[in-house]
Amino acid sequence: MTEIGATLREARMRARIDVSEIEAKTKIRAKYLRALENEEWDLLPGPTFVRTFLRTYAQALDLDAKTLVEEYRRRYEPPVDVEHQPVVSTQRTQQRARQRPGRSPSGRSSRGYLIAIGVVGVVIVLLLVGLLSGKGGGSPNKASGTVTQTASTHTHSTVTPVPTGSKETGTSSTRVALSLHPSAPVYVCLIGDGGNKRIPGLILQPTYTPVTYHASRFELTLGNSSITMYVNGKPLTVPASSKPIGYTITASGRHTLPASQQPTCQ
Repeated sequence: MTEIGATLREARMRARIDVSEIEAKTKIRAKYLRALENEEWDLLPGPTFVRTFLRTYAQALDLDAKTLVEEYRRRYEPPVDVEHQPVVSTQRTQQRARQRPGRSPSGRSSRGYLIAIGVVGVVIVLLLVGLLSGKGGGSPNKASGTVTQTASTHTHSTVTPVPTGSKETGTSSTRVALSLHPSAPVYVCLIGDGGNKRIPGLILQPTYTPVTYHASRFELTLGNSSITMYVNGKPLTVPASSKPIGYTITASGRHTLPASQQPTCQ
């Protein structure tokens, strides 16, 4: 069994590399690197970040990143539950199929089946009497009017008017779907509704698996322009800049933040 943290620590020590050197090389904070070596997964933002940081750290030490990531998945990520469908006995199903409808297992006609046949017979007789009496002396116009009224009533009862400008539609139209796709290492601080830190000041690598976040308003700080953001599925690039870049993102669009208003996630 591969000890993930011990493998990383021993490889780093054999290479005589300090944690600060790995931090500078991978752009991953030293506290996260130590958490990986100590297998303190709760100190990391989540399984997606663990896999990304683990892969980047292993590659920096010339280790087999794929093996370490798979070992983490196997040991620490919960298995996917598989819904088991009930198994029906084939023999029992065949026995039911051989039984004739309306008959009990003993072969005698059930009482409910006989009653149903009687009711159907009475309905047929009443329909025939109604048709014959309508053809003989009834008023065709009156009968036609009754049928038309019934059809009209049925039509109106099945149509439900949909109010325009409902509250639910208005709420969904003000929310924004945002995902980030880095092309090179880039610092990201992303804050959603209520000050919730969706990405709490991390270095995202090109191997980062994008996650789609939803909120009515986002505040975003980027360390550089090596990233493409998708707002409601529409790609938006970031202009090149030598300084951190800040935005607010709402349903009305993307707006640049001055340096004094950019979030820091600290």
